Amino acid sequence: MFFPPLIFFLMLVFFFLALILLPLLMVGLIGEAFARLGISPGMIFWLLIFTLVGSMVNIPLTSIKGQVVAGEQVVSYYGMRVRLPRAYRTHETVLAVNVGGCLIPVAICAYLLTKMAFGVYLPILVAVVTVVVNRLARPIQGLGIGVPGLAPPLVAVLGAYLLAPPELRAPSAYIASTLGILIGADLLNLGKIAQLGAPVASIGGAGTFDAIFLSGILAVLLS
Repeated sequence: MFFPPLIFFLMLVFFFLALILLPLLMVGLIGEAFARLGISPGMIFWLLIFTLVGSMVNIPLTSIKGQVVAGEQVVSYYGMRVRLPRAYRTHETVLAVNVGGCLIPVAICAYLLTKMAFGVYLPILVAVVTVVVNRLARPIQGLGIGVPGLAPPLVAVLGAYLLAPPELRAPSAYIASTLGILIGADLLNLGKIAQLGAPVASIGGAGTFDAIFLSGILAVLLS
């Protein structure tokens, strides 16, 4: 299934955000913490681009029977706008997993966890972000679960600054924000999906992708 998690203009804004970071990465002004863990500045840029491109790919997992599904309309949440995909069945929501908003970020988190010697602070940080995101998450009719884009990464950055060693603040913030969003917003709210009339509910897709992408941006800036 191919469709963007945000309207075209916002996807373009996210692309230019990644593009702005490129010269800063190349001259070593940012990204040092990730470079020490084996992710080069060039790789950071391409991971952001792959995340953005991959956000348009949703892999269906199952179907959930529920309310009448509304498709092909624009839905707004927390200042973001999404054009809903076409509804193929009138009373079924397709549960999917988003490549750019879930699979790629989770793979990056898994890689970072194998490269860094983290302490008990990281599970605590993930738990804090998960609770905050779960409190902020709101069911959006026709869309799924939505969270404010900047709040989760800012909570993760602040928590990493207070709890993590300086050299591990950036990767810790990225891991905590990514996992906190996916668990707190998407996984813990799966039971609400059937009542929202969404044509597709994608884990890491529309509703949460902007927060996950901004987590990467802020983590890179923190490093």
